[in-house]
Amino acid sequence: MIEIRTFEQLQDAATPRRVMRYLLVYCAKESILAHIDGNRYPLHAGEVITITSGQYHHLEPAPGAEGYVLEFTLDFFCKDDQDIELIFHNGLFCHFDQNEVIAVHTALMQEQLALIQSELTTQPYQYLTSIHSRIVLLLVGINRAKVERGDEIWKPSALFLRFLEAVRHHFIHDYPVAEFARMLNTTEAKLNEQARLHAGKTAQNVIYGLVTAEAKRLLLYGDLTIKEVAYKLGFNDPYYFSNFFKKHTQVSPKHFREVNGLS
Repeated sequence: MIEIRTFEQLQDAATPRRVMRYLLVYCAKESILAHIDGNRYPLHAGEVITITSGQYHHLEPAPGAEGYVLEFTLDFFCKDDQDIELIFHNGLFCHFDQNEVIAVHTALMQEQLALIQSELTTQPYQYLTSIHSRIVLLLVGINRAKVERGDEIWKPSALFLRFLEAVRHHFIHDYPVAEFARMLNTTEAKLNEQARLHAGKTAQNVIYGLVTAEAKRLLLYGDLTIKEVAYKLGFNDPYYFSNFFKKHTQVSPKHFREVNGLS
């Protein structure tokens, strides 16, 4: 549900892992290298990076590095639409492979992460409620840091975010937009409206983008064959999957693996 560790407490940090939790990595001293879905992000003191649930990642702290890794599930944090919108506000935990390093106000981060660790250890009365509030403060602080550096504000709706989550949890079924609309008690027109507003594309193309990102993860990590990756993503024909992947990435699945050293 929720966990926090210091860099010193990281175990098997160099081994790629995938968890269905949202991660916030904060570097307080020296530096740490975050590997996320095949990309490298160096963090220095006073910087954070967020990792979306389901992304493959591993961390390489430099000698003497200090900091925290906070993990929490969507169910723990998102009690209502306001929470859902906050967790994705400004793309903090974004499903479109837009991880970024953000310089933050260190006093806030250090204080709140230390208090979260203390509350998880001692578990005083209503500690989970307190921790939820502290995560809100952290996310608001990160959003303010992004606004202060001149970033454009991006505030997606809870419906759009539920749509992203629904797609991500049902790849194997290859559902059409109409089925997701039914699941979310809305209409195809509304999903298309939200997709165009928040992603600049149709709902179907949002699905294609999420499927492509997941295909890259499955090809980069693990030992699935290309055929098995195709079936896991709802493709009945591996040849069609290869054509789909090449259309959206300009390279074949086989070539994608080869150029990333995983052939």
